[in-house]
Amino acid sequence: MRVRLLTFAAAVWASVGGAALADGPVVVELFTSQGCSSCPPADKILGEIAARDDIVALALHVDYWDYIGWKDVFANPAFTQRQRAYARAAGERSIYTPQMIVGGQDHVVGNKPMKLAERIEAHADAPDPVSVRLSRSSDKISIEATAEGRVPSAMIVQLVTYTPEATVDIRRGENAGRTLTYHNIVRDWVEVGAWDGRGPFRANVRVPQGTPVAVLVQQKGAGPILGAAKTR
Repeated sequence: MRVRLLTFAAAVWASVGGAALADGPVVVELFTSQGCSSCPPADKILGEIAARDDIVALALHVDYWDYIGWKDVFANPAFTQRQRAYARAAGERSIYTPQMIVGGQDHVVGNKPMKLAERIEAHADAPDPVSVRLSRSSDKISIEATAEGRVPSAMIVQLVTYTPEATVDIRRGENAGRTLTYHNIVRDWVEVGAWDGRGPFRANVRVPQGTPVAVLVQQKGAGPILGAAKTR
C-alpha cells in the first residue's frame, strides 16, 4: 500500500496540477469508520490530499459499524444519513466504508487511489457553475456565492467545520491495538440557506476563531456540488 499511496500522490499532483485553482477546489468526502478494518488506507489517502489548496478533503465518520466492538469517537448519525442520501440519488441500495464522493457526484471505493485521482482530475478540468468567496474577520465568516453559468433553481449553501488532525488509540473492534491518525474530521455540517441562483447569495455566520471552515453550494437532493471554498 505504501507504493500505491506514493503513486497516488504523484498522480494527483501531475493530473490536477494548478488546473483546479482556476475555479474553486474539488470537494472529496470520505465516509469512514474507526471500526472498519478496510478504512485506514483510505484515511491515509485523505491525509495526503487534505493540505492541498485545490481540494476540500472532508472525513465524515459514520456510526453503522459501532456495534461490532468499537464506537467511533467522531461518528455522527447525520453523516450516515448524508451517505444514504447520496446512495438514493445514485439509485444504489446499500452503503459501505470506505467510500469517497467526488464533487457530490462520483462514487469511488475509498482505497482505490488511481480511480480517485482520475475523478479529481475530471472535476478539476470542469468549470464551476458557482463561484464562492469567503472572508474572515474575528469569528465572523462572510459568504458570497455567484452563479457563473447555468445552475439549478434549488441549491443549498452549507457550512462545514472540521478538525485538521487527531490521533486515536483503538482499543476494540477490527482495528484493536492500532493508533490511527485522521485528517479533516468533520465536526459540524449546517445549512446556511437555500438559493435559487437568480442573484448573489450573501450571508454572515459566526464560527469560533481558528476553526477551519469549508462552504459548499450543492444542488438540493444530494446533487452535484456546484462550487466550494475554504478558509482557516
